[in-house]
Amino acid sequence: MTARLLRRIYFALVGLFLAAPLIVVAGVSINEKQTLAFPPKGFSLSWYAQIFTDPEWRLALIHSLTLAVCSAAIAVAIALPLAWFLWRRIAPWANIFQVLGLAPFVLPPVITALGFLSFWATLGLFGQFYTAIISHGIFFVTLPLVTLSLGFASIDRALVEAASTMGADDRTVLKTIVLPLILPYLVSGYAFAFVLSLNEYIVAYMTIGFTSETLPIKIFNSLRYGYTPTMAAVSVFFVVVAAVVFGAIARFGDIRKLLGALGTQES
Repeated sequence: MTARLLRRIYFALVGLFLAAPLIVVAGVSINEKQTLAFPPKGFSLSWYAQIFTDPEWRLALIHSLTLAVCSAAIAVAIALPLAWFLWRRIAPWANIFQVLGLAPFVLPPVITALGFLSFWATLGLFGQFYTAIISHGIFFVTLPLVTLSLGFASIDRALVEAASTMGADDRTVLKTIVLPLILPYLVSGYAFAFVLSLNEYIVAYMTIGFTSETLPIKIFNSLRYGYTPTMAAVSVFFVVVAAVVFGAIARFGDIRKLLGALGTQES
């Protein structure tokens, strides 16, 4: 009994330690006046409202959401056929495509960002918003690639063989059998890429600079003119969005399978 109590206290302290920065940021974001005081002085949610009412912050929010939505779609569009190919073609040489898919995320972000900067600058396209979308799509392709690979690995190949025996071609098998089974993994891969793209700074900065401000770039630019609780409010906003997205995945999807665990029948 004592050991269980100590274990609970230990995990509670660890949780409090991990949550402490967020607690401080959340406290700063509700200050009544423009100060970064903690504990907060007064109470106001006006700094959260400023994200949506201030033209500059609202535009940065629109840029961030547009970037995250489009780049996550590109990442999934690249990862899906790649994962499908790796699942259908079991051969040692095919693993090189998986390594290429993992490379952008495995390399240090600064190296990858510099690579994108050099590429787009060489083409004379630096500063165009779509370059950030494409770069983020490539940079975060690893996330849906991993989840989709787990999804394909969970499929019973006997189903595919039976469909092929009945005369179904690859397109029919993909549409009627594979896609319904991997849909939760596809959605989770998109969600992971969306959340990380929403928060990403360095690749976006290296591809578009200050020509189109996303929320992270807007925060960095605002630091030159002083600290405001709006920055803390944006940080809390990011955390809430991530919690809602991942909470929805856990609520409506099989989180154990999404993390690679075997189902009850398979184990």
